Amino acid sequence: MRCLFAFALLLAACGAEPPGEMTNGAAAPAPGEPDPRIECRLGAATAFERLCSVTVAEEGDRRVLTVRKPDGGFRRLVMSGGGQVAAADGAEQPLSTQMSDGRTEVSIGGDVFRLPLAAYRR
Repeated sequence: MRCLFAFALLLAACGAEPPGEMTNGAAAPAPGEPDPRIECRLGAATAFERLCSVTVAEEGDRRVLTVRKPDGGFRRLVMSGGGQVAAADGAEQPLSTQMSDGRTEVSIGGDVFRLPLAAYRR
């Protein structure tokens, strides 16, 4: 009987959170404020949207970009010479391609991010 009661509570808790759109806080900034949002194509999406955000931090002698996705997931990337990026941690390495407009398209884990790397250089 206790198991049945515990199962019922667990089942009720699964639907307890109201539905809503997940966000990484990448809303449009106020006029005059810098815009941290970038274009990204996530998972099986076919089009790029300005949904992801980027923050930059100095960690020792390296500059780390944290790219945040709307679902709360993120990727940490390290800038290297020549406009390339590498994974800051983890085994999965990104593939980067220079775009004609100066941005770098970074593909990792089924997601693609368009980064203006020149804006993040020291």
